[in-house]
Amino acid sequence: MLMTFKALSALLSYPTPELKEATGEIAEALQSDGLLSAAQVETFKPLLADLGAADVYALQEQYVSLFDRSRTLSLNLFEHVHGESRDRGSAMVDLIETYRAAGFEPATSELPDHLPVLLEFLAHQPLQDARDILADAAHILEALRVRLTRRESDYAAVFGALVQLSAQSADAEALAILLAAEESDPEDLEALDAVWEESEVTFGPDPNAGCPQVRDMLAQMDDPAPKHLNRSA
Repeated sequence: MLMTFKALSALLSYPTPELKEATGEIAEALQSDGLLSAAQVETFKPLLADLGAADVYALQEQYVSLFDRSRTLSLNLFEHVHGESRDRGSAMVDLIETYRAAGFEPATSELPDHLPVLLEFLAHQPLQDARDILADAAHILEALRVRLTRRESDYAAVFGALVQLSAQSADAEALAILLAAEESDPEDLEALDAVWEESEVTFGPDPNAGCPQVRDMLAQMDDPAPKHLNRSA
C-alpha cells in the first residue's frame, strides 16, 4: 500500500476526533515510503499541529467553509469538469464500475469523485498508475493549491504534495481558466444558495460508454476550456 496517498486522503477528510488522534501516525505515514521530499513533508507541520490541537468543531467549520461552500474549492473532481451536467453522472457511474472492478468499495457516503476517496483508491494501485492519474488532474490540483495559498490555508500543503507526486506541470491554459473563475464569499449564504441552485446530477449509464480506466476519465480534465468553468463559483 502507498501510505503517502492514504495519509493525504485522511488529511483531506472531514475532521473528526479520530482524525485528531491519528495526526502522529499520519505524520509518520507521509515519510514512510519516501515519495515526498523532506522539504515537502516539512510543509505539513502547521496543518498537522492545527488538526491535533484545535477544537474539533472549529476544525469542522473551517473545513466546511473551505470545501463545501465554494465550487472553486470543491473536492469533487468532476465538479471542475462537468458541473451538474448529465455527463458528470455518466462519468461517476464509470468511476464506480472501475472501483468495483479493482475490488475497491469506498466505505463512505461521499461521491466517488471525492478526492479523498480517489486517493484511498490510488493507495492500493501501482505507483506509476497513481502518478499518471494525478498527472491528468494536475491543473485542478494546482488551482486548488493556489486558491488555498491565497486564503493562507494550511491545507495548501496537501495539494502541493499532490502536484509533486504527479510529476507533471499543470496545463497553463486550463489552469488559467480555473483560476479566472470568481470565488464566492463563504459567509454570503444567500449568494451561495443561488450558486448551488442548479439541476441535480443525473446518475445514469451512457449507452455509448463502456467502462474506461480512471486515467481515461480524468484525462477529460485536460480540456482547456470546459464551458462550466466560465461561470461564477
